Amino acid sequence: MPDKSTLKWIAISRMPKLSTHINSLQKKHQFGVIANQNHQSFLARAALVQPTQTCLAQAQHIAEQCAALDIAVLTPDDAAYPPLLTTIFDPPLVLYVRGNKQLLTAPQLAIIGSRNASPFGRQFAKDIATALSMCDVTITSGLAIGIDGFAHSGSVASNQPTIAVVANGLDTVYPKRHRQLAKAILAGGGAIVSEQPPGTPALPAYFPQRNRIISGLSLGTLVVEGKIKSGSLITARLALEQSREVFAVPGSPLNPNAEGCNALIRDGAHVVQSAKDITHVLSKLAPIKAYEPAVELPLKKIEKKRRKSLSSDPLLDTVDYEVTPVDEVISRCKLPTEEILYRLTMLELRGLVATVPGGFIRVKRG
Repeated sequence: MPDKSTLKWIAISRMPKLSTHINSLQKKHQFGVIANQNHQSFLARAALVQPTQTCLAQAQHIAEQCAALDIAVLTPDDAAYPPLLTTIFDPPLVLYVRGNKQLLTAPQLAIIGSRNASPFGRQFAKDIATALSMCDVTITSGLAIGIDGFAHSGSVASNQPTIAVVANGLDTVYPKRHRQLAKAILAGGGAIVSEQPPGTPALPAYFPQRNRIISGLSLGTLVVEGKIKSGSLITARLALEQSREVFAVPGSPLNPNAEGCNALIRDGAHVVQSAKDITHVLSKLAPIKAYEPAVELPLKKIEKKRRKSLSSDPLLDTVDYEVTPVDEVISRCKLPTEEILYRLTMLELRGLVATVPGGFIRVKRG
């Protein structure tokens, strides 16, 4: 059975209008110790809230559910509660965990991005997650369709643990199509984490709350693809507010999914084109493995193939040495628009074409 401290934290987390109770305590103690505890003042004030009998009864029921489902309950009083989370503005009062709860204190990188990711984005997320996992960087994401799922898959494929932070109770898997991925995460020594107790559906309001945990657990957040107004960009902004590192993968300005990443880079985010761009920064923050070229072997193999194919890409012949509108490129090569934008981005990253007002131009070599 859970101890009284755990039951109290669960009960406090179930209090209606909890923020009102906490704010009233802040005013009451505004000249005392609590008002001077900065980041930890939220937890300090929350600990003083007296839960109602109704909430205590709910807590007892939740604790029994968790015991039956083999779900661990972490509170700020537990040694396994992630220290990094205590530094954010509003840390979760309770974390429900399936799998390896000790993993939550490991050095982590959040990898996030669009649910409607491009083939390049999906492959890049998986490959860089594989490379970073081999450097003892635990990949944390949200188990969503798209970039999240491929990031988790990269860790699973390299037999390394990964953390999924979800917006629903841990008695179910959301989205349903990731049931097998969730099983693989747990089988591989990873963890699935939620702030919500069992029986809670994945309501829209819970996703922003989930996002602050993803960024809060991590030393940095990498956005692979994302529109300007997207959950990924909100998470990146949260990471900045939490004084975490922010990384972004650059893309074509004509690709809507690259708008968010390019905006982050303009605002000072680290540009990422390989795992080395990330390990160089994180190695100054945590004891991760030294970067070895062999670690990035999957990325390098793909890069070799890309370089070989890009120089002979027929798409290159559709771009003139004078300004060529995208519509003209599309009409010339008769490929799906998404495929064209992806390949133009690759050509641009390799310096074979350049974006200019009105379209693209081919870059003269040598």
